[in-house]
Amino acid sequence: MKRLPRMPRPVTPGPASAVRAGARAGRAARAGRAGLAGLAARAGLAALLLTALAGCAPAADSSHSAGSGHPASSSQFGGYPSFLPRSTLNYHSDAVLTGTVRRPALTNEGDGVKAETTRWSVLVTVTGPQVPGEGLPYQAPATTCTWVITMSGATGAVPISASDFTSIDDLGHVYRPVLVPGQPKPPTTLLPGKTVSFELRAVEATGEGLMRWAPDGRNIVARWDFVVEND
Repeated sequence: MKRLPRMPRPVTPGPASAVRAGARAGRAARAGRAGLAGLAARAGLAALLLTALAGCAPAADSSHSAGSGHPASSSQFGGYPSFLPRSTLNYHSDAVLTGTVRRPALTNEGDGVKAETTRWSVLVTVTGPQVPGEGLPYQAPATTCTWVITMSGATGAVPISASDFTSIDDLGHVYRPVLVPGQPKPPTTLLPGKTVSFELRAVEATGEGLMRWAPDGRNIVARWDFVVEND
């Protein structure tokens, strides 16, 4: 009797085959994820390179105001700091003070004072003192001092007298300067629209002092601080 050939039995995947298939699928998935990660890393590196190149490129000049073509003041050397109040932009330490009998002004020599009374006001400036010389081998305790008085902007008839000006040193000694001989004498009254300058002179101790003006001879309305130096 002739035997018939055996037919191959169908292979049923067993646990091992399932494990191998799962391993192959895991390797494929990991390979895919690795490929995606590599692409992302390369894209990130490209973005960083582009950012670095943009930083090296010349930037637009932000110091120019829009449409004006002129540089902003803050970009200039020594420009005004933007964080400071704008009210201090044109500040001057030599601003004119107002002096009255009730509140006499106190300022530095060379600065103006607007002296006010019930009848008039006037701008007064005291400059000095000037001394004969400095750097002498012997510094005397006192020296000849010369001041220049300038008055202008009167709103009425302002009386002028050298005797209304007095000086006082840091020890409380009072000096009464006089008109400088040979120099033009001021009028007895300053009228509106006129300006007058004259010189006063006195021998005064070295050191700090104050020039004072009392237009009525009694009540001081303005004082100017100064220093007498001959060294």
